[in-house]
Amino acid sequence: MPRSDLIDYSPHHPSPSAKLPNASNLILIDNYDSFTWNVYQYLVLEGASVTVYRNDETTVQQLIDQKPTQLVVSPGPGHPDNDAGVSCEAISYFSGKIPVLGVCMGEQCIFKVFGGRVDVTGEILHGKTSPLRHDNKGVYAGLPQDLPVTRYHSLAGTHATLPHCLEVSSWIASGPDGGKGIIMGVRHKTLLVEGVQFHPESILTAEGRSMLKNFLHMHGGTWAENAALQHQMSMEPQVNGLNPVLSKESKANAKTNSFGGKVSILDEIYRRRRQAVEAQKDIPSQRLSDLQELFDLGLSPPQISFPVRLRSSPYSLSLMAEIKRASPSKGPIAMNICAPAQARKYAMAGASLISVLTEPEWFKGSLDDLRAVRQSLQGLRHRPAVLRKEFIFDEYQILEARLAGADTILLIVKMLDASTLERLYAYSRTLGMEPLVEVNNIEEMDIAVKLGAEVIGVNNRNLTSFEVDLETTSRLLNKVPPSTIVCALSGISGPEDVRAYKSHGVKGVLVGEALMRSSNVKSFVSNLLGPSIDRGDSNVRSKLLVKICGTRTPEAARVAIEAGADMVGIILVEGRSRCVNLELASDISEVVHQTSRPHKFRNFKAPQKDSSMAVEYFEHTAGYFRHPDRALLVGVFQNQPIDHILAQQQLLNLDAVQLHGSEPVEWASLIPVPVIRRFATTDPGVGTRGYHSLPLLDSATGGTGKLLDMEPVRKLMEQDTGLRVILAGGLNIGNVVDRLNELRDLRGQVIAVDVSSGVEHEGSQSHEKIRSFIHAAKGIS
Repeated sequence: MPRSDLIDYSPHHPSPSAKLPNASNLILIDNYDSFTWNVYQYLVLEGASVTVYRNDETTVQQLIDQKPTQLVVSPGPGHPDNDAGVSCEAISYFSGKIPVLGVCMGEQCIFKVFGGRVDVTGEILHGKTSPLRHDNKGVYAGLPQDLPVTRYHSLAGTHATLPHCLEVSSWIASGPDGGKGIIMGVRHKTLLVEGVQFHPESILTAEGRSMLKNFLHMHGGTWAENAALQHQMSMEPQVNGLNPVLSKESKANAKTNSFGGKVSILDEIYRRRRQAVEAQKDIPSQRLSDLQELFDLGLSPPQISFPVRLRSSPYSLSLMAEIKRASPSKGPIAMNICAPAQARKYAMAGASLISVLTEPEWFKGSLDDLRAVRQSLQGLRHRPAVLRKEFIFDEYQILEARLAGADTILLIVKMLDASTLERLYAYSRTLGMEPLVEVNNIEEMDIAVKLGAEVIGVNNRNLTSFEVDLETTSRLLNKVPPSTIVCALSGISGPEDVRAYKSHGVKGVLVGEALMRSSNVKSFVSNLLGPSIDRGDSNVRSKLLVKICGTRTPEAARVAIEAGADMVGIILVEGRSRCVNLELASDISEVVHQTSRPHKFRNFKAPQKDSSMAVEYFEHTAGYFRHPDRALLVGVFQNQPIDHILAQQQLLNLDAVQLHGSEPVEWASLIPVPVIRRFATTDPGVGTRGYHSLPLLDSATGGTGKLLDMEPVRKLMEQDTGLRVILAGGLNIGNVVDRLNELRDLRGQVIAVDVSSGVEHEGSQSHEKIRSFIHAAKGIS
């Protein structure tokens, strides 16, 4: 017997609505679900012209080429991570451009795209109805509460991971107070994107057709634009009972005029940021007085001159590379990006500045991103300047930027009155930061020039309408003094966008979204800006260095040097079998400093002009160990007092110090010569920049002959492509070539090899083995 409490809400003998001009090309992505037909049926009945694409039989570019008026993503089996095909990518692209609706799995895709997690709900419902509570907005406008809706799912977005940019629009009531239980719908707070976890197209769902009708009457890419367009439509006469088709001019006006006032995402962001900053200033440890005390203690990282760095680009135009996970106009761009890793890619591609978005809600950034980016650039030769890109209106934000490592900050003329702009500009300069002053029109350019800004960025994106006009920069160039650096901001994606800027005198371009989406940053930059005019020499592969350690006689030192050794190591640790006393160490030092290497082994380097291309820290510090005509003397210490190490270094004229115990990494900054520090592959801090000049990877305490496991070495190098190491651990004449070949394509990250027991015979150094080992190592190409 059929259940008497179930009601069939399907449209019996339905009369289709008239065709909707604004829904003339709706795209429906089918996630291989039988309900897709029902979704299609309801949409067509409400006047939409619908084309269906299977999720694995189309691409986003093909969908873009169709110029859709709306996007609907259907239900489907499985999980959005693995079974949604092109759905998530399509939602990401079209969000903010056209209305987007997700049904069941489609809603889960929306949740995932904007940073949330989809998980099991704790209950499995297939064809069951539940009473729905909603916020009476969006697709639920005008509908009663506690509507029966059909649920076919065991997954849903979780409250704990609800992205900040989304709000819960519907839910299953939980508990006696009717609280928000399982999420049944989400809506983007800014973009016109909405999702429902249930099935409005099911025969058991009440008002399902009304929900889809509400969706089809939405316009634009944002809720603000929708409100403005709805208002515009209400002011224009209907034709044959239909809403009119708005002209391009009407749509453009609607974007900037809503109920007689301006609709601006900038206004909303500004309002929310002011609230957040004011709240933060009340937190102990984060008050303005707390930040000032940190600054007075000298805790802000070292800084560089932003204008000077822009003028020393390796390209004809300076690259200002931006780290941006999302934006109000494009939605998600690269939500899972690691900011410091991306920063290193930008630096090694030749960026003069790295712009870090720190606004958390619309751009998904944070001050922690900036702090980590600055740390990732520590020790780079010619590091890029770091910009805090934020909606700045208070000295507090400038001071926290400096403490986090910013070299410059952004001041947007449009959002600041004249006195505030002047005050913030002057304050920033007292902290040693010349700001980037952003303008968008002639009036704002006049203000920036009068301010005396050294660097002016012309935003090609109108911050009210978010439309891009790449000619904006070129039109304003004749307004600035010749000494001012003018940069083009926003909307730049390829070489054709920057070609005119080169001829017009623009000094730099800011690129964000295109770089974030690029799979190969270096290739993209080379294609964008052309070949570097100053490539430097960081890509030249140098010959492998050889260190003969455990040297105990002046004769052995001389043999090593004449055979081509680059370093001679002496053990200065009492109790170790290879330790040399002070008198013998002095004799060895004299030999090392007075014996020239054969001409063929000298590290001659042709004079070059200083490159403005960033160079990795370890790539740079490896050069400390390449003396032009003699070997270097390395003193090896292990868990000895720092004062003892410093005294021995001066007394023996050590060229470098090797720390082979558990000494603090920071000691390297206290020692006045390059430091080699021994690490096991499992030790933390191997790749820490700014302290030891090179890490030495060894299997034990040194000199034991125990082989080093090469698989962890490979993993270290794969994880950190900028790492350079000295390789030790059981090397000898017979295995040094094979050991390095085990690293295959990562072999270039080994700067030097270190040998001790491998050149000994019956406990003493063998002159013949020393020569043979050096010959074998130097022969590795």
